[in-house]
Amino acid sequence: MESLHLHLVSDATGETVTSVVRACMVQFEGINAIQHNWWLIRSQGQVERVIAGIESNPGIVLCTLVDVAVRGVLEEACRHMRVPFIPVLDPVMGALAGYFNAESHAMPGRQYQMDAEYFARIDAMQFTLAHDDGQLMDDVEDADIVVVGVSRTSKTPTCMYLANRGFKCANYPLVPGVPLPRTLETARTPLVVGLTKDPKSLSDIRRARLRFLNHDEESEYAQFEKVRDEVANARKLFTRHGWPVVDVTRRSIEEASASIMQLHGQHKAKQEGKA
Repeated sequence: MESLHLHLVSDATGETVTSVVRACMVQFEGINAIQHNWWLIRSQGQVERVIAGIESNPGIVLCTLVDVAVRGVLEEACRHMRVPFIPVLDPVMGALAGYFNAESHAMPGRQYQMDAEYFARIDAMQFTLAHDDGQLMDDVEDADIVVVGVSRTSKTPTCMYLANRGFKCANYPLVPGVPLPRTLETARTPLVVGLTKDPKSLSDIRRARLRFLNHDEESEYAQFEKVRDEVANARKLFTRHGWPVVDVTRRSIEEASASIMQLHGQHKAKQEGKA
């Protein structure tokens, strides 16, 4: 397997450039990419340290530096070393500047300012933690999204991902023989969405969970027939209440959350249309 060096340079947390590289690298096979992360690079002195690192391990440089002077030093050094230099944000920033007919402000880390949106996201995460696994269902009307599903359908991680995107979430586990809370059945403000999963896959996941906990793998909790009935009954419940369903069998948390966010947008538009 061929090994190549990638240098990711950011004036903030590196989240943007890392996401871009991750999305691109999965399309290549047989490549061992040795990733060098250079975060919070905001001065020419810090850039010199980056340049020394590139000289030691030459490789393509991808950056999200917005300060022209700082970036210029790095770009010139890359040109001298004859290594590719890719300013990841330039095509988008250029297109937006042309469309808006406005100049951008070169302010490093501006997307991470502690503004109203930031504090709203923190509130969403606190709300979601407090309303995990069926807790505090009396004030479920205050939620943006309520996720419902049988055990091991990724309710909690999905809600935490959504909370990080600013949505106040609650999740409720469906347990055979246990009725839904009245507050959930009558909820009108939040989007209530059901998560489902292929019974065979779900049974395997539950067995693995029991094995990890040193519990009996043959308990009803993991038996395929019981799991199949749980999933079928959950589907009937979702249909009876008119709740949309997201199948998470072959979906990552991010993909399932994207579907839920689209459903929330439709739900909100419908509510505003009735107002």
